[in-house]
Amino acid sequence: MVGIILASHGEFAKGILQSAAMIFGKQENVQAITLMPSEGPDDVKAKMKDAIASLDNQDEVLFLVDLWGGTPFNQANSLFEEHKDKWAIAAGMNLPMMIEAYALRSSMKSAQEIAAHILKTAKEGVKVKPEELEPADNGKSSEASVGKSNVGAPGSFEYVLARIDSRLLHGQVATAWTKTVNPTRIIVVSDAVARDELRKKLIQQAAPPGVKAHVVPINQMIKLAKDDQHFGGQRALLLFENPEDVLRVVEGGVPLKTINVGSMAHSIGKVQPNKVLAFNQEDIDTFNKLKRAGLNFDVRKVPGDSKENMNQILKKAQDELNKLK
Repeated sequence: MVGIILASHGEFAKGILQSAAMIFGKQENVQAITLMPSEGPDDVKAKMKDAIASLDNQDEVLFLVDLWGGTPFNQANSLFEEHKDKWAIAAGMNLPMMIEAYALRSSMKSAQEIAAHILKTAKEGVKVKPEELEPADNGKSSEASVGKSNVGAPGSFEYVLARIDSRLLHGQVATAWTKTVNPTRIIVVSDAVARDELRKKLIQQAAPPGVKAHVVPINQMIKLAKDDQHFGGQRALLLFENPEDVLRVVEGGVPLKTINVGSMAHSIGKVQPNKVLAFNQEDIDTFNKLKRAGLNFDVRKVPGDSKENMNQILKKAQDELNKLK
């Protein structure tokens, strides 16, 4: 696995490392190096050497630094000179760049290959509102080409992920999961959200570059799943607020096999058997119906998390609800 060294003036590197862990999960072979006010170039270089020595693969190292020409960059560059055939340095470090690097490590074994791919993502992550302040061609051609290449041929959706998440389309989905499953469409399936114009607009705006986001009511999703004329090549990531909506689409004929259970918010009358999932009796009964229907459960917030046992979680939730009766 390619090792990643983050380097910055002040605590920026540590902060962005923590932010990336919240979105993508904690990662191995990643180290953060900081240049503090009382330190100089030699201190940073010594820290970098120690960080590199801690990596599993010291032949493939990617440096993400905050500022081209700054002290962290200069010290990384001095070490790079002896490894320029394999190592790489990318400046202008931001969170989209980091998430992309994390995602690419599973398929790319070269630091230089990853460095070449993350530059586009880093630039696309810089946006402004109101949108008319952006250059007219900012990212439009790439998004258009992606959309054009995935329509026209007959066929049905390929369901790359179906996820229950009470927050719907947020950072963990737009970055970590999207990079992992590579959808061409993100579809929020919800009667409630479909009636809320503001939420619909916010979801559409939250879509990552090159991916279109839609909000559809449940009956419309059932119809779309049965339409075999318009969706050839489309890779769909479905998002649900709750298990009850999932059961409705499954009973309606949407051919889902696995449900990723990521987040279910706590509210009055619910119990919370782990940090991110809360259940009432209807939720438990619904998951049991989904299980009897043959669906599998993938209980993870982000791709890098270990999968939890849904049967154990449901049992604990039922026990806690029984105590409240």
